[in-house]
Amino acid sequence: MFKLAARYSLAKLSPVETARLRLAPLVPGDAEAVRALTDDPAITGAIDFLPSPFTLAAARGLIGPAKIRKDCFLGARTRADNELVAIVGLHLRGDHAVELGYWVGGGARGQGYGAEAVTGAVGLLRERFPHRFLIAECRPENTASVGLLTKVGFRDTGDEGHRPGRRIFAYEAKPD
Repeated sequence: MFKLAARYSLAKLSPVETARLRLAPLVPGDAEAVRALTDDPAITGAIDFLPSPFTLAAARGLIGPAKIRKDCFLGARTRADNELVAIVGLHLRGDHAVELGYWVGGGARGQGYGAEAVTGAVGLLRERFPHRFLIAECRPENTASVGLLTKVGFRDTGDEGHRPGRRIFAYEAKPD
């Protein structure tokens, strides 16, 4: 039953460790850390569904258990001191795709945490949903995100995204 349900749900995702990070689904106890990381105009201004200011109530809503089947947010914490440095959103899109999005806290930007967190999430998704396409949406002028997505194996499809001003990037597994 779980194997069949796993194809259609983001529930019960296992934590993933990378060289410096541990990625795990956010839980209600993470709400204040999520609020502190996300209440930044550079983040809320770039991600349509995040309100500004990003309140504790908004953080609780983002984490909420009702979303876990089709949407799941992973917290990326440093293994060294358990500091929340990034969030990776995973979103089932129909029967054939999983959309991945992310944001990195201001103090952690420019240190490679975003690429490391996205790479860890891609590995988790490839294992859990081997037959689904992995996609991301990004504004073409967001050179940092375009660079990160390209670095970890996504390519710009040239297709318009569902959100205004965004393009669809598709993941292409890197050859071994």
